[in-house]
Amino acid sequence: MAKRSETGSRLDDAARAGWLYYVAGRTQDEIAAAMSISRQTAQRLVSLAVAERLIKVRLDHPIAACLEKAEALRQKFDLRYIEVVPSDPEGISSTVGIGEAAAAEIERWLKRPDPIVLAVGTGRTLKVAVDQLPPMECPQHRIVSLTGNIGPDGSAAYYNVIFSMADAIKARHFPMPLPVLCSSPEERELLHDQPLVRSTLALGTAADVTFVGVGEMGENAPLCLDGFLGVDEMRALVAQGAAGEICGWMYDENGHILDNVVNQRVASVPLPSRDTSVVIGIAQGQRKLLPMLAALRGRLLNGLITDERAAEYLLSH
Repeated sequence: MAKRSETGSRLDDAARAGWLYYVAGRTQDEIAAAMSISRQTAQRLVSLAVAERLIKVRLDHPIAACLEKAEALRQKFDLRYIEVVPSDPEGISSTVGIGEAAAAEIERWLKRPDPIVLAVGTGRTLKVAVDQLPPMECPQHRIVSLTGNIGPDGSAAYYNVIFSMADAIKARHFPMPLPVLCSSPEERELLHDQPLVRSTLALGTAADVTFVGVGEMGENAPLCLDGFLGVDEMRALVAQGAAGEICGWMYDENGHILDNVVNQRVASVPLPSRDTSVVIGIAQGQRKLLPMLAALRGRLLNGLITDERAAEYLLSH
């Protein structure tokens, strides 16, 4: 019989220690005794289980303040779905909490027995959510990407999540085989006229539920940092009133999609109508406040996953 690798054996031990600690509620001393190891080794194994994402914690308890803010947001912006998670007073991460909440909501949709079309955008927080999904068998569903998956240098766009999502849930998936931004409006029209692309565009607009990130504008925006737009282009867009972007589509402070040369180059599927799809934005943090508010004002979204601090801002403006 083949001997287990040292790495595999250690991960097995980490999984066992993590289960004993988080599920069985055993102390580290009890784990050490049960596994015939030292307390320090038990502590390291529990930490390894978390670091290797063998343990995923979800808090299953309604928090009154979050529920109250969620209900107020639902009424103010006529939302079909809203989730407000607690804010971490000392946290600097832009994904803690909402990534887990988004994963839980995606999982709920995927557990439906009847076939659905689930559309996804791109972004760092959405990637965190997809990485939290458990292995699932969902052959009845179709997953479609709203955005192109080719970066400015021809490489695969790192934060395009459709491939990792398809691996996790074993569903049919339909990537958008296009750049995020085309070189010209004419190139976009030419690419969109290809039969394979036309079918993906049609599928995206027919989505039952859509999960998207909400992007800010400015020199530190993902579109700049990831090389899709130059700093001068971004400054010009901000001067023209761009307040945020979803799937590359830029909009003003009232949530109106801008008619400019950059939007004419966006290869993404147009955002599904909130009349026919649940369109859920996932965002939190200071830089995302104005983009979220504008998207809600313009009814680009009818669902939102965010945190308490953002909810307070949205309710006060």
